Amino acid sequence: MANLPDKDKLVRNFSRCLNWEDKYLYVIELGARLPALAEDERQASNLISGCQSQVWIVMHTDEQGCVEFHGDSDAAIVKGLLAVVFILYHQMTPQQITELDVRPFFAELALSQHLTPSRSQGLEAMIRAIRSKATQLL
Repeated sequence: MANLPDKDKLVRNFSRCLNWEDKYLYVIELGARLPALAEDERQASNLISGCQSQVWIVMHTDEQGCVEFHGDSDAAIVKGLLAVVFILYHQMTPQQITELDVRPFFAELALSQHLTPSRSQGLEAMIRAIRSKATQLL
């Protein structure tokens, strides 16, 4: 996550995008910044169901009790959306993750209205999976 912007910078960067194409390209750029997922983490237990693309999410807590995220997707835009979700939940405990609804952030970033129905469903599946995995980490 070191090469991803924090939440405030993410919002500022999106506000500088002049149109949907700029936002789309920025989302893809964010996905490209995610570190590669280790092959042993690409297992069925980390695969998110409900996504049209293949999406893997790995979560564990650090020494301070905050959740660390690793993930990947076979689709560039979905990998970018995954990066955005990781940014929004960055440095949170499992309890904080279960309590925070990140959906309003996607509206604030003006992403929600531009996602296809299948991508919106996939995003929802990713958010549900993260919250479910956070509950398991409690």
